[in-house]
Amino acid sequence: MISLNGPDETRAQIRDFLVSRRARVNPADVGIPNHGRRRVEGLRREEVAMLAGISVEYYTKLERGDAVGASPSVVNAVANVLNLDDVEREHLKRLMFASDEADVHTRATRSAMRIRPSLQRLLDALADVPAYILNKRLDIVGVNALGRAVYSPMYDRFPEPVNTARFFFLAEDASRAFWEDWDGVAANGVAILRAERALRPNDRDLTELIEELSSHSAEFRRRWATHDVHRHSTGLKVIRHPIVGRLELPYENFALPADPELSMMTYNPEPGTPAGDAIKLLQSWAADRQAPRVRPAVEPAESDDHSATS
Repeated sequence: MISLNGPDETRAQIRDFLVSRRARVNPADVGIPNHGRRRVEGLRREEVAMLAGISVEYYTKLERGDAVGASPSVVNAVANVLNLDDVEREHLKRLMFASDEADVHTRATRSAMRIRPSLQRLLDALADVPAYILNKRLDIVGVNALGRAVYSPMYDRFPEPVNTARFFFLAEDASRAFWEDWDGVAANGVAILRAERALRPNDRDLTELIEELSSHSAEFRRRWATHDVHRHSTGLKVIRHPIVGRLELPYENFALPADPELSMMTYNPEPGTPAGDAIKLLQSWAADRQAPRVRPAVEPAESDDHSATS
């Protein structure tokens, strides 16, 4: 079971994240000669401190999460030594400065579970494109008919709003059969949750999901322990659909500025490709499917208030 308990958790996250990141740095890549067998993988604490221009004692405090008031320049120097990417750098800063922040995410919150009616109309208007709206804990809180058809194995197994992380780890046999690159997709899912946990430490719904997954899935616990972080991006996903077979699906993710807790994802295969033809076939199958359609929860039609998604 993963321990999620406020300041102690934050200190543990800082420690484990920094230890894991320095372990992956090849000393030779940063100009440190190899003088035989090393007891630790990657960089030692004193080597990180030397390269960052700080004392070993101070870096040790940083790694323990005890360096209150660390300057951004020091954190940036450590991030440079550890060769952190943009998402990892943001994650480290969020952890290091968590105690100094008083924004909305430090208060008790809940994940957005509803969408505005205009967003559902937008999804439905994209009739030829599988489209979804997700919240920060990977619940699909909005979907169009074609999107539902693409993810039919998920919708057939879980109540709405379906959660993609639950599909990865609580229906692992089915999700491994569905995702061709299950390892990569599942790893990204956990890394997204890890990044969001640092951003929203008091989100009760996110906390409950992480605890649920850690209680029931050793695979989730193993991946959580890597401390990898990730953000939604663009790329290619390959699925093995039970109706139309293998689909290579380019995807895009879009921020929704009026609803910052949500994002929209679309699959858009090129027309005339095998995936494009299969999507057309799947669209016909979805239209003929007899299962009743249950729409995601939306706000009342008379209210298009952005605050409803918070």
